Amino acid sequence: MGEARHARQGTGGGASMTATIPELPLLSLSGDEAQLLTALRSDLLSQRFKLELLDAYFNGEQLVRDLGISIPPQLKGLHTVIGWPRIGVESLEQRLDLEAFRWADGTDPSDLEEIAESNDLYDEASLAHLDALTYGREYVSVGSGEAGDPPLITFESPLDMTMFWDARLRLATAALRESVEDGVRIATLYLPDQTVYAAEVDGGWEVFDRDIHNLGMVPVLRMANRQRTADRIGKSEITPEVMSITDAACRRLMGIEVGAEFFQAPQRYILGVSESAFQDAEGNAKSAWETYIGRVLALERDENGEVPTVGQFAAHDPSGQTKIIDLYARIMASQLSVAPHVLGYTSDNPASADAIRFADNGQIKKAERRIRRFSATHRDAMRLALWFRDGEPPDKSRRIECVWRNPATPTVAAQADAAVKLVHAGILPADGDVVLEMAGLSEDQRRRVAAERRRSANTAASRQLMDRLAAMSEGDEPPAAAEVTGGDDGLG
Repeated sequence: MGEARHARQGTGGGASMTATIPELPLLSLSGDEAQLLTALRSDLLSQRFKLELLDAYFNGEQLVRDLGISIPPQLKGLHTVIGWPRIGVESLEQRLDLEAFRWADGTDPSDLEEIAESNDLYDEASLAHLDALTYGREYVSVGSGEAGDPPLITFESPLDMTMFWDARLRLATAALRESVEDGVRIATLYLPDQTVYAAEVDGGWEVFDRDIHNLGMVPVLRMANRQRTADRIGKSEITPEVMSITDAACRRLMGIEVGAEFFQAPQRYILGVSESAFQDAEGNAKSAWETYIGRVLALERDENGEVPTVGQFAAHDPSGQTKIIDLYARIMASQLSVAPHVLGYTSDNPASADAIRFADNGQIKKAERRIRRFSATHRDAMRLALWFRDGEPPDKSRRIECVWRNPATPTVAAQADAAVKLVHAGILPADGDVVLEMAGLSEDQRRRVAAERRRSANTAASRQLMDRLAAMSEGDEPPAAAEVTGGDDGLG
C-alpha cells in the first residue's frame, strides 16, 4: 500500500482516466479529511452500544435483568428467550417485497433492470429493509463499477457506516464506512467530489485509492424508519416498550422454570410415623430421593395402635403464569401491530377470518407507509447509479417507479375478481398491464403475458396472410381489408 497509485476517475467527472494524483495527497489524508474521519468514527462508535442492544433483542440474546427476588442463586445462569421482537420485525418485513423498477412514462426499463440484476438488488433490498426496521436505519452507497460493468449499489449496516446530514438540503455532507479485511482496518470516506479509501497503519491512516467522481454530492443515502421532523435518523421497531414487555415475559418464563424445578413434584407428609420407616432392610437411613420415589409405603402402627397419617400438598399450578404471559402477548400485539395469534396468544373462541383481517389492518397500513418511505431511497439510488454510468444526472422529468407486491397479501381469487369488475365497468382496458398488476401477477409474469400476446397477435396476422395468399392463388378475389385487419368487428 505504500507505493503511489493512480486515482480511479469516476465517469461522473468526465475527465481522463489516467489523471495522476501527486504522491503526498494520495498516501495521506489532508488535515480536513483526517478531522472529518475522526469525527465520523466517533459518531459511529457512540451509536454502537445502542445498535448492538437492538440486535441482541432481535436475536434473542439480550440479558434479562434479574430482580433478585424469586430466582434462587442456583438458577442465576438460566436464560429464557422469547422471540417476539424478531417476530414483529420479520412479519412487517415480509410484506415489503420490491419486485421491479420501471420508468413512469412507460419506456423500456431494460437499463434499470440491468443495474438491478447486476447488483442482485431485489434480494439485497429485503436485507436492507430488515436492517432498517431493526436498527432504525440502513445506508445505501453507490459507486463506479469495474471497466464496462454497471455501477455498484451496496447496502450497508449502521454498525459499519454513519453519515453527517444537512437537514435543510436533506443530503449527506460526508459519510464513513469502516470494515476489517484480512486483519486490516479499512475506512472508506465518502465526500461530495471523491471517495477516499484508507487503511490503518501504525496507528495512522494510509490512503491507497481515491475515486474522483465530481458528483457534487455524497453518493450515500439513508433508508430511515419511523422518521420525525426533529429526528431524521430513524427509530427501530424494537421500541423501549417492546423491550420492557419482552423482559417481563422472559421473567415469567423463568418463573415457570423455577417452579418446575422446585414445586412441580408434589410434596408429601407423614404424621405419626417412626424413624424405621425411613430406613432400609439393614437399618441404614434412606436418601431423600429414595424416600420420595417410593411408590409403596409399608408403615406400622405406633405403640398406641394408631395408623400414621399420609398426605400430599397440592402441586404447583403454572396456569397463573401462563395467563400473565397471554396478557403480555396481547399488549405486545398492540405495540407491534400484529394479530395476537401471531405471538402465540390463543383463546377458547378462535378469531374469525374478518377479525384476523381487521387485526392485520394496522400492520398493512404500516407496511404501506414503509413502502412510500423506502421507495424514495431506492429511486434516488437508481438515479445515482445512472449518473455514475452516463456521466450526467438523468432528466428529472423522467420519474422512476418502484414496483412492490401488495402488502395486504390478498387471495388470488379476490384480486382477480376486483380486476374483472373494473374491466366490466369500462374503467380499465382488458388487455392493459394495469389489469394484470391488479390481478396479482408479478413483474416477470406480466412480461411473459405481454410476450405471449405479441406471439398470438403475430400468429393471427400470419394466418390471415396465408389465407389471403391461398385465395389469390385460386383466382378468387382477395378478401376485403376489413376481413384481413379485423375492420370494425373488433376481432383484429
